[in-house]
Amino acid sequence: MRDKVYLFSFLLLAGLLLYAGRGLFQSSQLATWGLTFGGTTAAGILGMTLYRVQSELRASRRELARKDAEITFAREVQEALFPRQLPKDSGLTFSCVCVPARGISGDYYDVLALPDGRLVFAIGDISGKGISAAILMSNLHAVLRVLAGEGRSPKEACSLINRHLLEVTEGARFATLFYAEWRSGEHRLRYVNAGHIPPVLFTAAGSKALPPGSPPLGLLPNVEIEVGETALQPGDLLLACSDGITEAGASAGREFGESRLAVLVAANREKPL
Repeated sequence: MRDKVYLFSFLLLAGLLLYAGRGLFQSSQLATWGLTFGGTTAAGILGMTLYRVQSELRASRRELARKDAEITFAREVQEALFPRQLPKDSGLTFSCVCVPARGISGDYYDVLALPDGRLVFAIGDISGKGISAAILMSNLHAVLRVLAGEGRSPKEACSLINRHLLEVTEGARFATLFYAEWRSGEHRLRYVNAGHIPPVLFTAAGSKALPPGSPPLGLLPNVEIEVGETALQPGDLLLACSDGITEAGASAGREFGESRLAVLVAANREKPL
């Protein structure tokens, strides 16, 4: 705006001077002076335009650098929330990895070995992408750890998580979650699948999915949480993932898909994790 005011004032003053001095010059001199004035004015306009564009570019670069720094910080915080050491003496062996497609995401997993001998593990996915999903993921991480540490059953924990998400997001966001509890002496897994991609259990007899029995958490109040149970034997493999794997390749017109993933894992399940 300031540039426009200066430019308008300059043109107005120059025009008034040219008009006032029209009787002091011959027509040829006046034409030459007018052409010179026009060229100088055009050059001035171009220079001011270039200056403004350069200023906007510098501001855009500073804004991009600021956003990159925020994303880097958010990614570091998110990575710090994932378990750095996985339990080794629980009767189960874990292998976990999370590679966000955009630097940060709402994908979540955790493994907790609790003092009372229980082992809790979970995998989830917050709706949406980016920093807002990552923030809600960190919130879910904290709440889940508190509830598991209090000795809540899978049903109680998921019911309370559902209530909490409704309170903090007012139904604008939700989470799919597979929450499982294992006691090594029982060889049985109790779990809740709240709208998450069905984990697949591979056994010597074949494979079976552990389908959702409950809706995603944070969508509806007073949801009925269904608890499933399955046996785990030595040599069994439980595969759990987020839609980042099954939906890979969607931009090319064909998703990788759950069935292809199951076939791939079945063909390689005897290899080391």
